[in-house]
Amino acid sequence: MRIILVGQAAFGKDCLEALLEQGEKIVGVVTVPDDPADKRPNPLKEAAIAKNIPVLQPEGRSPHRLKHPSVIPWIRALRPDLLTLVFVTDFMPFDAIQLATYGGINYHPSLLPKYRGGSAINWAVLSGEEETGVTIHYLDEGVDTGDIILQEKVPVDINDTTGALYFNKLYPLGIRLVKQAVALIREGKAPRVPQDHSKASFQPLISGQDVKIDWGKPARAIHNVIRAANPAPGAHTSFRGEKIKLWESELAGPVPGAAGEITSLVEGKGFQVAAPGGSLLIARVQKSGEGKSPAAEYMNKDKLRPGEKFT
Repeated sequence: MRIILVGQAAFGKDCLEALLEQGEKIVGVVTVPDDPADKRPNPLKEAAIAKNIPVLQPEGRSPHRLKHPSVIPWIRALRPDLLTLVFVTDFMPFDAIQLATYGGINYHPSLLPKYRGGSAINWAVLSGEEETGVTIHYLDEGVDTGDIILQEKVPVDINDTTGALYFNKLYPLGIRLVKQAVALIREGKAPRVPQDHSKASFQPLISGQDVKIDWGKPARAIHNVIRAANPAPGAHTSFRGEKIKLWESELAGPVPGAAGEITSLVEGKGFQVAAPGGSLLIARVQKSGEGKSPAAEYMNKDKLRPGEKFT
């Protein structure tokens, strides 16, 4: 098959290389524009150029870059059999999908139809899910609504952050399932399992407002907010009248103290904060305008005192 790969970042690069190693014919790559403020190379672009694969980088703002006038003529000229989307944050026009013999497929990091949308991993962690996974599905005119080809689950551990869940579990699983789905389509063996839309959920891109800490919530719910917002956008609260982000926490048992109150300083580890039904040991923080730092370093530098409260 003649395949056009659409993607970005290291995941896009690794999917490209995995498909080439499998013997697939990649005739073009579509990726994001270069960022003038980022001196790092675009890994997918660099890998494609090294393999003499044509690259298109449509200009514009996400999520509308794939609607740039250059996209459809470029795809049409390459006569693709399949569009393969891996880590795509833009909407692929259905007119472009229809140019490929077998249409298009997409990697999505959730167990569809749950958690459609661009922040699926964050919302699964925020919701306290104990499992999530990867779905490879056909593209249609909706957002993550197409028929399912492959789906596989992974456990979500209590201390998994969004970043850890992605890189340690969903990233390698995604590469394997992308390869498998492409092979099934090439062999004429790919299933089409309609999604049960009555069980669907769609969440918007996660924002800072979604990860504002409410100290009246149970300790586990606060822990979920902190790990869901890591590596971005960062769970935030207020301390001494200033905004502060909490990046890492551990659940602990109940301690005497009001919700949000610092109950103890744990040398070399961080500080303990009371919350309904338990407490949290905060291990990494970030003051406004500063970089991230170990909580133990922060508490000593800023002379935190038991009895002070986050609000």
